[in-house]
Amino acid sequence: MCHRSLVFKRYKSRLVPRRKRIPTINLSFPISIDRGRKKMEQFEPVTHVLFDMDGLLLDTEDLYTIATQEIVSKHGKDYTWDIKTTVMGFIGRDVAVALVEKMELPMTPDEYLQATGELLCKLFPTCKLLPGAERLLRHLHSKGVHIAVATSSSRENFELKTTHHGGVFQLFKHIVTGSSDPEVKAGKPAPDIFLICASRFPEPAPHPSKCLVFEDAPNGVKAARAAGMQVVMVPDPRMDPLLTQEATLVLKSLEEFKPELFGLPAFD
Repeated sequence: MCHRSLVFKRYKSRLVPRRKRIPTINLSFPISIDRGRKKMEQFEPVTHVLFDMDGLLLDTEDLYTIATQEIVSKHGKDYTWDIKTTVMGFIGRDVAVALVEKMELPMTPDEYLQATGELLCKLFPTCKLLPGAERLLRHLHSKGVHIAVATSSSRENFELKTTHHGGVFQLFKHIVTGSSDPEVKAGKPAPDIFLICASRFPEPAPHPSKCLVFEDAPNGVKAARAAGMQVVMVPDPRMDPLLTQEATLVLKSLEEFKPELFGLPAFD
């Protein structure tokens, strides 16, 4: 049995050493230099970085909202922000099942997926990179830091979303697309996608505690923490602050991130 298989099986059985509790820090609020220095020392150094994609690297969340609202409005429903936050980060079919039930839509999950899929196929190629994404990715890649994507998207949708961003996404060691990867048995907030993503780095695969995750969704944050990883959250400004409390660090934008906080090479 290969080393990678052993590593992943160890993850699945949760034989992971107990890690230190790392406090959530929100740098969106001013802190004194002394207080900030003290807290920064409590971050654990990492060697590998995993990125969510939708709403973090690519500005796609509004596209999902547009498509979903167009479908549900035909049935007199409103796709509210509160409903949206409950399914952010879910894999495709889980979103369909949840929304059909929550919104009492007169359709099956498969019918919902087909209807939204037709709309999203036209919208996805128009998405743009979010502020700070390309700068951070090119920096980490240039410094030899191993980076990967762990997205709940399907491979087909991933290709559509990255139509005009191929140069940036070629920087990643690998891409895990949760909705179409047969190894991802459970979507976020389960830890599967992050553990699988970590196990696919060149050997020796990193221990979860050596991985830093970037997320924008509460379910993604829960998944990262369940995997035993630190997580930087960049939430939508409309997000209830209570839904960000499980993150290791909360930022307003990727532009604010300081790699050296986690033992990564600082920007030049």
